[in-house]
Amino acid sequence: MPENATEVTAAGIARLAGVGRAAVSNWRRRHADFPQPVGGTAASPSFALADVEQWLRDQGKLAEVPLRERVWQEVAGHPAGAAQALVHTGCALLLVRDRPTAWRELTAASDERMADTLPHAVDHVLTARLGPDSPSGTPGPGRATPPGTSRTPRTADSTAPGSTTTPESTTFDATTPGSTTPGSTTYDATAPGSTTPGSTAPGSTAPGPAAVHPASPPVAPGVHRARAVRTPTAQALLPSVPLLRAAAQLAAGIGAGQTFEFLLGRHLDANPRQFTLTPPHLAELMADLAEPPKGAGRPAPDRPLRSVLDPAAGTGALLRAVTGPAALYAQEADAGLAALTALRLALGADGAPGSPLSPGADGTHSSPPSLAVRTGDTLRADAFARLATDTVLCHPPFNDRNWGHDELAYDPRWEYGFPARVESELAWVQHALARLRDGGTAVLLMPPAAASRRSGRRIRADLLRRGALRAVIALPAGAAPPYGVPLHLWVLRRPTPGVRPGPDLLLADTAGLAASAGEAGGKAAGGGRDRLDWPVVRAAVLDAWRDRADLPGVSRVVPVVELLDDDVDLAPARYLPRPTPGGDARGLGEVRERLAETLRLTTRLTPPPATPAVPAHRPRTTVGELARGGALSLYTGNAAPGGQGPVLTEHDVLTGADPAGTPFTGPAGTSLTDPAGSPLPLPDPAGTPPTGPEAPGAAPDDPVVLEPGDVVVPVLGGGTVVRVVGEREAGAALGRNLQLLRPDPAALDPWFLAGFLRGTANNRQASSYASTAARLDARRLHLPRMPLDEQRRYGERFRELAAFEEALRTAERLGGVLVQGMYDGLTDGTVTPA
Repeated sequence: MPENATEVTAAGIARLAGVGRAAVSNWRRRHADFPQPVGGTAASPSFALADVEQWLRDQGKLAEVPLRERVWQEVAGHPAGAAQALVHTGCALLLVRDRPTAWRELTAASDERMADTLPHAVDHVLTARLGPDSPSGTPGPGRATPPGTSRTPRTADSTAPGSTTTPESTTFDATTPGSTTPGSTTYDATAPGSTTPGSTAPGSTAPGPAAVHPASPPVAPGVHRARAVRTPTAQALLPSVPLLRAAAQLAAGIGAGQTFEFLLGRHLDANPRQFTLTPPHLAELMADLAEPPKGAGRPAPDRPLRSVLDPAAGTGALLRAVTGPAALYAQEADAGLAALTALRLALGADGAPGSPLSPGADGTHSSPPSLAVRTGDTLRADAFARLATDTVLCHPPFNDRNWGHDELAYDPRWEYGFPARVESELAWVQHALARLRDGGTAVLLMPPAAASRRSGRRIRADLLRRGALRAVIALPAGAAPPYGVPLHLWVLRRPTPGVRPGPDLLLADTAGLAASAGEAGGKAAGGGRDRLDWPVVRAAVLDAWRDRADLPGVSRVVPVVELLDDDVDLAPARYLPRPTPGGDARGLGEVRERLAETLRLTTRLTPPPATPAVPAHRPRTTVGELARGGALSLYTGNAAPGGQGPVLTEHDVLTGADPAGTPFTGPAGTSLTDPAGSPLPLPDPAGTPPTGPEAPGAAPDDPVVLEPGDVVVPVLGGGTVVRVVGEREAGAALGRNLQLLRPDPAALDPWFLAGFLRGTANNRQASSYASTAARLDARRLHLPRMPLDEQRRYGERFRELAAFEEALRTAERLGGVLVQGMYDGLTDGTVTPA
């Protein structure tokens, strides 16, 4: 076997064959000719992909490997690691998209010849998108920096009409004449009169010799001036050539950007503990908050691009959420992640004709790159030290005690006070403000402790006095990791000299919205990431921010003087107590009427007295036998909440709640597509393939979509809860830890099936008790053999019992709301004792 042959684990084999990992283990035990491990460990062996594919074909278990699975297995088994393989793939996909003719010419050669010629072509597209790959040198033709930085230091008003400014990023370096930052224009203080073509804004006057301001610090050590993606060598690319060819083939079907998103998503899902991700819905909300209102705060006509910086870029989710033309800047401490982020943003760029990144007739880009990604510790070694952007979006690391407290004591960024060692988040806040132009907006995701810790009260007070902090918005728990904490959004605006600071602060709390959504769905209050209704949260936050109005229970505009006490506690919950359940006295009256109506319904649905009977001995069968006979089909859930469409979770089945969101439009088991028709695979954070059979033609990652008449059974817990899918749940995806039984209507009645599956004795004999959590195997559940008419008679009685159970659940919830509402009303004076 070649040394660089791709290897695959048991989980990968399961993905290829569309089965569970248990099936792969059975094959290894039962078939002596199953390929032997070639690597890995005893607990997690790896196998040669080519040998596995051949064995699966010989056994009739694999007709053809799906292309996307083959590409992913090539990435996962790359000898240099998945991260390096993704970098090579991203470079090739960028070449495929921007210079398709050159790519076709390259692929016509042998692998060795292709590897030799690829670096030059890749460097060409990387330079066009991300700037030159050199830490120093003289700006070459067409080399300019993205808009957003002032030519003069911060002390000068670079945005005033008639000021001498450039629309490009400018770097002054008195200690290293001639040194430049890739993607920036350098003015050498030792070369008087030197100028750079195209460096003067329209209508401005070209300056004389550039002077270095005494307050401008030298470039901090540790700043990586070169672009984040280095041009790979021919030797490094040679093992990746088969992968690059396969990735280009996949890109021909779904697009280069979508191909890289799929592969990067798989990589992130396979290593969930290595990355702190910003969910897409939250990223979109933060980008919307940073967007200035119509007609206000827009960039000047001579600066057509809106510049956006993310100083803790991570995987680039925040910058990907920015809409419209924008110059994007990012810095990430991890060099490998910075390279992946740079390629992700470059491949996600518009690239439409006329856009800043549009290619010219020769396949190159005539406009300067509007994307700059750098590597380095932002607080200690800021790569954009002289940048003044319109917007800063940031999801900083939380509770970082090693952020540079000792080294940065006299840093000029601490305009609002030197942060304590435990206040790393307030250091990021001031860094964001320092990178804004006057009037620019920053949105940061913050832990709730940052709003109330006593060690940060002086900085919070100064932010309020100077009008820099404009809003603190509390999100429901589950909005972002850590999911059990209700995080905050801070909206800041850099004060404009001569403009009176804002006299108030907007405080908003959306936790109550999540609780209301949970109650409406029949679930206990509290929301959570599985139940977070992002459209409702997003609409409430944006309405409160744009209108700056008092919304009962949601937002309040508080004068700054009321907040400047000894604690300067800015937690919204302190000033926005949750509304009384049921509202005022009138609302409590409506809750009481609904409760009374539900109790009357419960009385009508109460089952009649049980009639004693002699136990009947009927012939019995099992669910597994019915599945083998074709009377029903078995599926295992694999969908995770937060993807496309709603997901019926295990918690929903146990509590009777409905899945929220827009239903899937595809049939059960089929893949979803985006508006362009490209497949949208759902992520599987655990990297575990489904363990049950899949629908015909479905890929292992595709969700099982619920249909009316399906019967859903939880896997864990050993309980007696079974749910029959109705019209309300139809269209949702089946979540993890759930099994779905889809009966043939001509052979089985779904309510008859669900009713007998709920029997306590039936559940106990079908469950395993090898650990503290009982695990139910639906195949072992028993059913009596009955004609269809007799099944329907039993099924009707089981349906009545389910309606009675639902009425009891509703009465319990309404009763709790009424009792708590009465307590709150009597104590706060909105209700008087009769």
